[in-house]
Amino acid sequence: MSNVSYHVSNLLEKMTSTDKDFRFMATNDLMLELQKDSIKLDEDSERKVVSMLLKLLEDKNGEVQNLAVKCLAPLVSKVKEPQVETMVDTLCSNMVSDKEQLRDISSMGLKTVIAELSLSSSGLTLTTSVCKKITSQLIGAMGKQEDVSVQLEALDILSDMLGRLSGALVGFHSSLLSSLLPQLTSPRMAVRKRSILALGHLVPCCSPALFSQLTQHLLTELAKAPPTSVTRTYIQCLATISRQGGHRVGEHLEKLIPMVVKFTDVEDDELREYCFHAFEAFIRRCPKEMSPHVATVTKLCLKFMTFDPNYNYDEHDDDDSMDIEDGFDDESDDEYSDDDDMSWKVRRSSIKCLEALIDSRRDLLLSFYASICPPLLARFKEREENVRADVFAAFSTLLRQTRVTTSHHGLASDPGASRAEEEEEPAVAVLKKQVPLIVKALHRQMKEKSVKSRQGCFCLLTELTHTAPGALEQHIPALIPGIVFSLTDKSTSSTMRIDALSFFHVLLLSHPPHAFQPHMQVLLPPVVACVEDTFYKITSEALLVTQQLVRVMRPHGATAVAGFNPKPFVREVFPVTLKKLKATDIDQEVKERAISCMGHMVCHLGDHLGAELPGVLAIFLERLKNEITRLMAVRTLTLVAASPIKVDMSSILPEALSVLGSFLRKNQRALKLGSLACLTALVTHHAASIKPAALEPVTSELPALVDEGDMHVSQVSISLLTCMTSAFPSSLAKISASVLPGVFRLVHSPLLQGGALAAILNFMKALVLSKTSNTGYSQLLKSLTEPFHRSHSSMDGGVIHRQSYHSVACCVGALSSACPKETPGTVSSLIQEVKNPGSPESARVLALLCLGEVGRSGSLGGSKEVQGVILEAITSTSEEVKTAASCALGSMAVGSLSDYLPFLLKEISTQPRRQYLLLHSLKDVISACPASSLSSHVESIWALLIHNCECQEEGTRNLVAECLGKLTLVNPALLLPRLKQQLKAGSPLTRSTVVTAVKFTIVDHPAPIDSLLKDCIGDFLTTLQDGDINVRRVALVMFNSAAHNKPSLIRGLLVKVLPHLYRETQIRKDLIREVEMGPFKHTVDDGLDVRKAAFECMYTLLDSCLEGLDVLNFLDHVEEGLKDHYDIRMLTFLMLARLVSLCPAAVLQRLDRLVEPLKATCTSKVKAGSVKQEFEKQEELRRSAMRAVAALLAVPEVERSPSMADFANQIRTNAEMASIYQSVQGGEGHSESMDMS
Repeated sequence: MSNVSYHVSNLLEKMTSTDKDFRFMATNDLMLELQKDSIKLDEDSERKVVSMLLKLLEDKNGEVQNLAVKCLAPLVSKVKEPQVETMVDTLCSNMVSDKEQLRDISSMGLKTVIAELSLSSSGLTLTTSVCKKITSQLIGAMGKQEDVSVQLEALDILSDMLGRLSGALVGFHSSLLSSLLPQLTSPRMAVRKRSILALGHLVPCCSPALFSQLTQHLLTELAKAPPTSVTRTYIQCLATISRQGGHRVGEHLEKLIPMVVKFTDVEDDELREYCFHAFEAFIRRCPKEMSPHVATVTKLCLKFMTFDPNYNYDEHDDDDSMDIEDGFDDESDDEYSDDDDMSWKVRRSSIKCLEALIDSRRDLLLSFYASICPPLLARFKEREENVRADVFAAFSTLLRQTRVTTSHHGLASDPGASRAEEEEEPAVAVLKKQVPLIVKALHRQMKEKSVKSRQGCFCLLTELTHTAPGALEQHIPALIPGIVFSLTDKSTSSTMRIDALSFFHVLLLSHPPHAFQPHMQVLLPPVVACVEDTFYKITSEALLVTQQLVRVMRPHGATAVAGFNPKPFVREVFPVTLKKLKATDIDQEVKERAISCMGHMVCHLGDHLGAELPGVLAIFLERLKNEITRLMAVRTLTLVAASPIKVDMSSILPEALSVLGSFLRKNQRALKLGSLACLTALVTHHAASIKPAALEPVTSELPALVDEGDMHVSQVSISLLTCMTSAFPSSLAKISASVLPGVFRLVHSPLLQGGALAAILNFMKALVLSKTSNTGYSQLLKSLTEPFHRSHSSMDGGVIHRQSYHSVACCVGALSSACPKETPGTVSSLIQEVKNPGSPESARVLALLCLGEVGRSGSLGGSKEVQGVILEAITSTSEEVKTAASCALGSMAVGSLSDYLPFLLKEISTQPRRQYLLLHSLKDVISACPASSLSSHVESIWALLIHNCECQEEGTRNLVAECLGKLTLVNPALLLPRLKQQLKAGSPLTRSTVVTAVKFTIVDHPAPIDSLLKDCIGDFLTTLQDGDINVRRVALVMFNSAAHNKPSLIRGLLVKVLPHLYRETQIRKDLIREVEMGPFKHTVDDGLDVRKAAFECMYTLLDSCLEGLDVLNFLDHVEEGLKDHYDIRMLTFLMLARLVSLCPAAVLQRLDRLVEPLKATCTSKVKAGSVKQEFEKQEELRRSAMRAVAALLAVPEVERSPSMADFANQIRTNAEMASIYQSVQGGEGHSESMDMS
């Protein structure tokens, strides 16, 4: 300590030196010293350092002054409160000094101090007192009208302080407001602007009363019709406070809008510009409150976006292009528009306002296509370049919104292209009609000199291609000259070329090849020239385009078109690509794309390459051996190997196989998977050229890859083994001893399912058919079933997982279908196994499941013995055996419907005690059988199910519902109306079964029932108003399923359904009852399940139908849920976190009401003496609430709310809450960032 003090006093002594270099070095050393964390100063040193640094602020040398200011930053956190206050006092009094240099340096010093003040609990008192000191001094300084520079500095520092520490200044808000408002009429423009900035920072944290006072002041002043320059300031201020204050402006909009609308009539371009800025802020911050005014604002925007009084746009299209060029000449020659004509600012701000409208009101998209789209298209001829860029941006936003809507609609499943098509209809259909006009308007712009315009065109066209793929097919001839112009124009910048190439690439990907083939002669030369460009990014993009052009020359598969000869073009493309492929001193991206491009060329046009082909393949082999390019080379070889034109690869095969085999040892997963796919393609398509010996490097590596640690690699490895089994049985015989144990381990693994299981089944069939000595039917069967026979001796509980039974049964079924001669013997041994009372349970369960899988292929016939065995097993005392028998019966019935289904239906009718298990079998039959084979049995199944709709047992009713739903999918046109009829006829139990059945008709992929369901789902949803609480609950579950899997079904019904949904979220006193349990009274809430189902629906709607929700209304119910039962609170915390990311503006509007329940949960304590589960539930609840708080605190504007700032403070100061906050944030880094906020 004393050492530090000695060192510091030495430095202080040097600072008094007359030599400025001494002073400079000493100050620099002090700064370095202060930046060390370890430094601790005693009180005397603190005082000396502070007074010396303050003295140095008045040093004659500017560099010393600057260093002294920099020293203040680390000093704030190192010295005690009185010293910080001394610093602030001195700096503030210097601020009003007559010396300009001292004023400047002191204001820098104050900004430095403000930036360093701590927001954490420990430093909060200091921060508050320092802020009070500075504020009172600055308010005084602002009053000094005679010196504008003092005022400007004071306003600047105030803005800084309000922006960072507004919460600490709550007491001063009122006096700040009253001192800032007069500055808005200052004669100096700069003062007015800085006052507006300061007010902007004050708005988010001030009280609602103060905000109203500010708004009222602006309204009153504007009503007095002040001079135009002052009006501008007030309107500008209005735009700023609505941007910063957000939703608070909402309640004053009714008065504000007419006022702002009135000022758009004043002949002043800047004032009009500010009016549109204000409208834009209103639209973005208060979209809901703006709804009644949307038409007014749109009308004004459309009027003023064409406001160009000093320029005459000729109406004739032909002369338009000339006009545009003339306009540009005017602009460049006389700089006329910049100096005299400010109308472009009005046009620009009105277009930006339109863009905000399109962006924030997706629900009005269709009406925008009618009202906004045509005028925007007409403005593509705008002469001012910057304004035209904004027109393009606004139109791109319209396209983007259309795309967002369609992707929302098709959210549930990607493969549902047909459904997406059907759902995107309204907006995209309208857009497609506009495509000719868009192309016509852009066609001219694409040949403009202006780079910015052309870039705008390409961005807009790319957006259009993504939104409506294929829509430009008819217009490709019109677009090609523009693309070629941008690629060949000598004056074009590199970014312009890259933009043109990337648009061309998107165009090629989304349109059919025959659209481009006639233009190949024009398109190819400029792209080839770009491949040879010196700039690597252009080369890289051009290679991507070339790759697509190669596909266009000779497409494979369904898109292949006769009559186009690619030969002349091959000579053009090949040398250039080969040159890039051979080059080793080029960028990595270019290397990879050259390999890929050449791969496509060999794949599509290999027969045109003739003598060049072996050389190209040899280069591929070289690239395969190079670590940097090997992955791309593997993928390219896979492509070439699978080519339909059968490229001769024999020259490189032996070496390639050896290299690929070595890759299987590597730790890089992508490389391993790529190599396996490549090997599979080579073995499948080029088996004749491969000698068995060449495969040894591969076969030796495969056993290690078959492992449950990575199921996907195992699956691909087993698929490769299957290909090798049929192509090279001798090679497989060598490794079967090492591979098979791994495969059996996988079969017995609980993780095996899906693709990996299917791969193993194919492998088993291939093995049995390969007739290799040690992989015969009986050996495989024995290895598969052995663990199940010995499980009774290994009594460690869950040795064999349920999934393993299923996997082994599937394998046995696959083996017997491959060897039909062996089936009868297998079946009789399985029957004996089931009958044998001495068999372990696991063996009997497996035997039943195997019988089912063998029967699935229809090879059992209607054997009475099998039926008897199954029925006996269903009455077994063991639950496992019963379930297995039920599964087996279902599988057998799938294989032989006519033999087993009547028997199954008869048993269901006559055996009520076994009904549940037999219904499971029936469910399997309905799920697995194709509609055609079931159709003759539909009536009998339907009658049986309807008969059982009213079963008292809920589990059985749910099974009946699932069977009904899946049966309806077999013949929807006939059965869906019948389901609807049952709604009217039945008791509450029947209604709940029918509604649950509808849930099972909603599948997550496109189905024929969709259109029928869309028409009548509204009828089923009327059960949300049913008198029976259970029917309402299942109706909500069905609605949730629809919202999750097929949102399009219910999107149009939201207006009707939401009020009923929201009604179910309310706590109903009449459903709460007290139950006496001995001496205790226990409260039971019968409405809890329904409320839970309603909140689950709300959560789903957030993801699938957000645009159909009134978010503020939605939030009212979330707010109620935050005070409800444990399960519902958990759900609403999740909802709140989701809402924060989806629509933060709405959450901010309700913030003050949401904070209280969150705070109540985070601070609540469990009663002493409660059981352990209570403590755990409470802990989980607090963590969940804290996650919602963390999501809220991630929004920058949140801590401007006084209640939220107060709560955030409470979290920081309370050790327990701070630790929960840190743990949900996943580490301490986040809590530090919170401290900073």
